Amino acid sequence: MRFNSLSNSNTPPSEPDETLTLGGGNSPISVTPDYTSLLSDQILTIILSNLTKCQQISSCLVCKRWSRINGGLVKSLRLLDWEFLDSGRLALRFPNLIDVDIVQACIISPRNSGICFSNKFVSIHVNSFISNNGFIWKPDFLGTRLVDRGVQILAQGCPNLRKLVLLGASKEGLLSIANECLALQELELCSCTDLDLKGLAGFRNLQILKLIGSVNGLYDSVISDIGLTILAQACPRLLKLELVGCEGSYDGIKAIGQCCQMMEELTLCDHRLEGGWLAALSYCTNLKTLKFQSCKSIDPNPGPNEHLGSCPTLEELHLERCQLRDKQGLGALFLVCKAVRELVFEDCWGLDNNSFSAASICRRVTSLSLEGCSLLTMDGFDPVVLSWKELKRLKVVSCNNIKDSAMSPEVATLFSLLKELKWRPDSKSILSSGLEGTGVWQKGGRSFKI
Repeated sequence: MRFNSLSNSNTPPSEPDETLTLGGGNSPISVTPDYTSLLSDQILTIILSNLTKCQQISSCLVCKRWSRINGGLVKSLRLLDWEFLDSGRLALRFPNLIDVDIVQACIISPRNSGICFSNKFVSIHVNSFISNNGFIWKPDFLGTRLVDRGVQILAQGCPNLRKLVLLGASKEGLLSIANECLALQELELCSCTDLDLKGLAGFRNLQILKLIGSVNGLYDSVISDIGLTILAQACPRLLKLELVGCEGSYDGIKAIGQCCQMMEELTLCDHRLEGGWLAALSYCTNLKTLKFQSCKSIDPNPGPNEHLGSCPTLEELHLERCQLRDKQGLGALFLVCKAVRELVFEDCWGLDNNSFSAASICRRVTSLSLEGCSLLTMDGFDPVVLSWKELKRLKVVSCNNIKDSAMSPEVATLFSLLKELKWRPDSKSILSSGLEGTGVWQKGGRSFKI
């Protein structure tokens, strides 16, 4: 592997400069001597590395030497100006980068606009144009050739990269990264096609991959079973995989499970997988963590229970901001994940007593977290929690229909046996009890102006 280390200059320290000559005149002007010139680069690097990020930015303005040394200390960067990369100045200014995100620089947007389009993936400025169909703005992206050229410049200038976030790179761009950045371990790809994923075959040490196929309002790229199969064959050493807005079916997930046998964590965000894909999870024989985020459904047609299989090594199941109105799909998920030890529900829609009762099949649960599940009541909560004989940790927050007054003696006894308990189901009642006697919320009572 090739690695670039921090600048280790062996040049002996120079004498402090005590004079300054203006223009073409011959009269020197006395100034305060620069005693930092007596320090070697190694010593100055140690000093500057102990400054805060804000102080390091200010110290870059002192002189060119300090700017050069500070540039070598920067490890992570989000690129906003594509020209800075395309001109080669990025690698010269920051030679020791290990984490680079170029997504925002690949999007052509007006710099003088006061309107900002933002989601969890990117934040960009947009214009105020409104089309006839009501769509405010659709961004333009840099061409594939231009992106590939910039990626090649980045790879040659920063071969020590460990993490990289790309948008619009083709197979050739990915191969240039793979050939130069031999130590790259984490990669995030946005707006790519199935065939572009062939470039992943060149990465030898890739362990974490995030693939963003389609983002509403930003771009629509199709990642199908073809792309998932190419990904599986190209990255057999993956440990973590996140699929965002990707299509596919049983075949694509099965290929990932069969080829990526070391994979321990799988995250599906806003997936568009076809019905029946859930049965393919049984091929992920080493899977320990399964996460669903912002999914409109789990599996619209999971098929017969006897064909679903299971994940015997699974330890954690997370459902975050998902729609759980499909009782059949949710029940099939619990059946596949019946060996799970930790269950997490966060801001999920449609999780009512009937849906939650299906979780009782997971007999080995030791930890449960419920947050923002307002449809669940004590009638559905009690029997499921009491069925988990190994439960040690419980967290219930902002589940407003779970009332303390409806708690059974058996659940109260269970609470005394837990190792960890966080119980704040009804935030409104806690707030009102905390304000009791203060006059707040009463007619003619006190008010606060913020």
